[in-house]
Amino acid sequence: MSERDAERLAKLWSLDEHVAFLNHGSFGACPTPVLESQQALRERMERQPVQMLHRDLGALLDVAREELARFVGADAEGLAFVPNATTGVNTVLRSLRFGPDDELLVTNQAYGACRNAVHFVADRAGARVAQVEVPFPCEGPQQVIDAIVGAVTERTRLALIDHVASPTGLVFPIAEITAALRERGVQVLVDGAHAPGMVELNVDAIGADYYVGNCHKWLCAPKSAGFLSVQPQHRSAIRPLTISHGASAPEDRRFRAEFDWVGTIDPSAVLCVPEAIHTLAAFVPGGWPEVRARNHGLAVRARQLLCAALGAEPPCPEDMIGSMAAVPLPPPHGNPFKLHRILLEQHRIEVQVYPVGPGRRLLRVSCQLYNELEQYQHLAKLLPEALEAEAALED
Repeated sequence: MSERDAERLAKLWSLDEHVAFLNHGSFGACPTPVLESQQALRERMERQPVQMLHRDLGALLDVAREELARFVGADAEGLAFVPNATTGVNTVLRSLRFGPDDELLVTNQAYGACRNAVHFVADRAGARVAQVEVPFPCEGPQQVIDAIVGAVTERTRLALIDHVASPTGLVFPIAEITAALRERGVQVLVDGAHAPGMVELNVDAIGADYYVGNCHKWLCAPKSAGFLSVQPQHRSAIRPLTISHGASAPEDRRFRAEFDWVGTIDPSAVLCVPEAIHTLAAFVPGGWPEVRARNHGLAVRARQLLCAALGAEPPCPEDMIGSMAAVPLPPPHGNPFKLHRILLEQHRIEVQVYPVGPGRRLLRVSCQLYNELEQYQHLAKLLPEALEAEAALED
């Protein structure tokens, strides 16, 4: 990517030009044209709230749902909008009923909020939570499959599996894992928070019972745009966290009716999902395949630079990362987040530092169209110095 091209793309976001933002994976970042579309929708709503929310919203949601369903390869009839993937995970878990004889499976790389949700419903039901240790560094996809499938017992009722693990950036072989678990009678709930826009996605082909994803991350829609996809045989059992007017709908229409109206909210974020899909595709000549390829290529290069700076080997094969890459760091000296503070306050670099166990932590970088290789070269160059400064810094 040329310097001129990088400058052009960076100007399409309103990020602080004085901060190297290498942490798109945490909360995403929405391009200015999409934010402008969201503001137009908000203005339309405030001009005539009853018209927008009572008479127009249903048709607008249908359009957005159809566009998103095509993009992620899901059946629109079983696709519901939710504010984020965490809400989607909670929605599924709170809808199902577990008992003392049941076991819920979760991996050590699960997103902390979703792991908490699993423990919450298990504790309430007296069920057991089994945590699978998926190794990182990881030799390859089969190691992930073997770890998860090997943990299944006759009590295992449901498994929460990441598509792209948040702390490590590992892209799990999710279709193979799902097939193996379902063969063993285990329902599969996929946390695909990072997948839409990062990897080529076909939700129905994956075959999970439930799939949740975010649109505000790699799709770059406004915050509060996520989705839940439910297979037909489960739709009557899955209810939104808020029970509202849709509960009175006939059962064959209740799924959509309940999720489309959970009370008065600002629907502009989900209504902007089609705009985000088309906007990102138009930023580069090759559309979404080029967006994904550029971001993946930059993540691979960034990881090479960081590993060289740390004298470390790449912790997983290149085809197991998408637009994020994590590298192990030396053990922390006291507070594991000191390094993050040094990088941000002294060097104006926003990057993710993850504690992943006693004495273990990762540095995770994200790559989006507004990033350029020079930012990661700068990070790699100063990282050893920052680690030395961290060691000398008292809590």
